[in-house]
Amino acid sequence: MDAMINKMSKSGHRVYLLTGKKDNRTSYKHVFEKYNFEYDTDSIEDIFKSIGPELIIFMGAYDTNFDWQMARKESVRYSTALTNILSAYAVTGKGRFVYLSSHEVYSSVHGVDITEDMPVETQGFKALAVAHGEELCESYRTTRGMDTLILRFDHVYGVPRKREKQEDPCFKMCLEALRTGKISANSRNVFSMIFLKDAVEYAYKVIVDARLSNHCYHISSMEEINETQLAGMVQKYMGEKVEITDNSVGEKHRLILDGNRYQKEYHMKPFFQYDAGVQKVVQYMKRHREHFIKEEDTGGSPWGRLLHSIRVIVRKLVPFIENLICFIPFFMLNNRAVGSEYFNRLDFYLLYVLLFAIVHGQQQALISAVLSVVGYCFRQTYERTGFEVLMDYNTYVWIAQLFILGMVVGYMKDQLHYIKEEDAEKVDYLHGKLDDIEDINDSNIRMKQSFEMQVMNQKDSLGKVYEITSRLDAYEPEEVLFYAAEMLSNLMDSEDVAIYTVANRDYARLFSATSKEARKLGSSIKYTGMETMYGELKEHRVYINKTMEDQFPLMASAVFASDEMQLILMIWGIPWQRMTLAEANRLTVVGALIQNTVVRANRYLDALREQRYVEETNVLDEEAFTHLAKAFFDARQKGLTECALLEIKGVEEHNRKEAARALGTQMRQTDYLGVLRGNHLYVLLSNTDQEGARSVIERFQAQGYLSEIKGEAV
Repeated sequence: MDAMINKMSKSGHRVYLLTGKKDNRTSYKHVFEKYNFEYDTDSIEDIFKSIGPELIIFMGAYDTNFDWQMARKESVRYSTALTNILSAYAVTGKGRFVYLSSHEVYSSVHGVDITEDMPVETQGFKALAVAHGEELCESYRTTRGMDTLILRFDHVYGVPRKREKQEDPCFKMCLEALRTGKISANSRNVFSMIFLKDAVEYAYKVIVDARLSNHCYHISSMEEINETQLAGMVQKYMGEKVEITDNSVGEKHRLILDGNRYQKEYHMKPFFQYDAGVQKVVQYMKRHREHFIKEEDTGGSPWGRLLHSIRVIVRKLVPFIENLICFIPFFMLNNRAVGSEYFNRLDFYLLYVLLFAIVHGQQQALISAVLSVVGYCFRQTYERTGFEVLMDYNTYVWIAQLFILGMVVGYMKDQLHYIKEEDAEKVDYLHGKLDDIEDINDSNIRMKQSFEMQVMNQKDSLGKVYEITSRLDAYEPEEVLFYAAEMLSNLMDSEDVAIYTVANRDYARLFSATSKEARKLGSSIKYTGMETMYGELKEHRVYINKTMEDQFPLMASAVFASDEMQLILMIWGIPWQRMTLAEANRLTVVGALIQNTVVRANRYLDALREQRYVEETNVLDEEAFTHLAKAFFDARQKGLTECALLEIKGVEEHNRKEAARALGTQMRQTDYLGVLRGNHLYVLLSNTDQEGARSVIERFQAQGYLSEIKGEAV
């Protein structure tokens, strides 16, 4: 909030602040006017009307007025506050409302960067409240036509203020290093962070844009880092003996917001890289460590720990010292009361014992009773001998009365204190159990949704089987693999699917893909070198990327013909909770259906081989090559593949056989020679863009054949 205020003020805006508290006494240097009102007050509407703001920024996930220790209760207050503010904003009918959200609305593991269009998946009451706030803003935009903007920030970190507690990973690691001299890190936790100043600059750019293209943006650096790498940076700049404890257990957890939508419109890059940002945080916290650590922490100084031990001892001795000091005035008062007409019957020792029994409990009541007996006996020796005092039964009655009252009252005090502590422990325990129940409930909900999806898929599985078989059979043999990728994408509910054809026993070549993400491995892969995946595929099993390794797809399956691997089906864009046995079985079934269709198409093409190729050459005739080229270019238009068509210059019909032999040595197995357009020789390069085609042209030219790129097949 302070950083946002400073940015707005420096940019020439007049800033008004609604503190959300009645008694906020903090002063803000760059705030024109401050209103100390709670968010749920009716006066907010009057404030908005009097100010007429052009821009309203609700801090949302970063509002410090909300204490999320009691998350269930606070979530209700949060939603009520936001609803009241939005209602007041709607009445004014002007200005833009900006809602600051965070990565917390996504709790599941994602193998790819999370885009703005992906549905939120909350875990916990805070995330649920923040996500509900997004829905409220979107509802006001769609139903009331209000200008609302949602900004989701990805793991914001920055230099903290003194004694300020933050929740970002960098602060937590620095605090742990200062307190314990150790840093716990899990290399399987992968995320991205953005420095506070960069986040504010990013946000300001879109907040003041009068012509927004979208109503939700992710503010993210998109620079991947894991806990171990971050701990290494903290260790480097801490400059002390700090140990890193490796807690790398469990499956990979990756959560990175995709900021490409923002970058395409505003073209901003982070000013603070991780190294510089972490250095600033570490150096500040190290320089002001006394404001962040406790004296008893092992990371503190020896002198500080010694002072803390002395304070603890003194704190325990205070009741005893207090008892001894208070005994003196009560002893003097008792002496003055003896023989007094008005205070003779007042027992100051009894009051003294009751006082300490009520305040400190049974232990101090016993000590005060002992001191009172000593004082009483000492005073009686003024007039009688010690033997006479001991022989007087009134003395023992008085002592019994003193101890009984002191013990009973002290016992009641101790019991009340014990009951309060026990109740506090029970509340803490129940809160812990509630958190556990919430986690279990979230897990159960995900499982329920998964089972519901499986049931839904079971209900219409026959329809899907018919759909895939009928639609693939309807395509030409040359088109089957292109649209098999599209079918696989639809059935597996993933936008990122790739199909590789096995070229030999080591390499596979990309045939078709549905997205840029699905092409990330490149046009050619050594699949035998991907040992983890290959070990599963060769055993006719579905590979599931449980560790979320970036160099492997999230799921993969192979299609075999006569125990020979023919195709590799790869899926990238699926959420972690769907990487289950049910999904693996579905992929197996879909792969078998694709296999049947592909085998049928290949057999058909083999049967027509003599009719499709020019005699004694590997050159396709005009009809066959036209169908093939059209299939490739149609697939390219739909984003399923890349291809290029080259025309070979100066090759006569009688030289075609020799040219085909020479050019074939410079082509891949997945490229095609054919005749088009008046008996001219052409080459179709599969999975090759314009830049790749130029290198092929140079290779052909080295063989003595000139060629050029043609834009269309027919």
